[in-house]
Amino acid sequence: MGDIKIDKEELKTRVIEAIKTIFDPEIPVDIYELGLIYEVNIDDKLNVETVMTLTSPSCPVAGSLPQEVEDTVANVFGVKDSCVELVFEPAWSQEMMSEEALLELGFM
Repeated sequence: MGDIKIDKEELKTRVIEAIKTIFDPEIPVDIYELGLIYEVNIDDKLNVETVMTLTSPSCPVAGSLPQEVEDTVANVFGVKDSCVELVFEPAWSQEMMSEEALLELGFM
């Protein structure tokens, strides 16, 4: 049985779709549209690094949200390994939200 060839761009799309199932507990918008995901990097071995932030360093889910992202990405078919890098530079702001998120929250 040969290895299944996995396209990195297709895998990135699936990873982003999986991340969109994770919602901020205080804001009814998924964390991708909220602008908390800065990068999704996939290497040639299909290891995924997700660079993300939180709405604030004192966010109530600071301890659990990065782990939820790591676990969710790890469960995407084709992902070999998943890790999350939590950063606070640049700091998150409302300008990072997608138009969809702004509409959902009534800012547009």
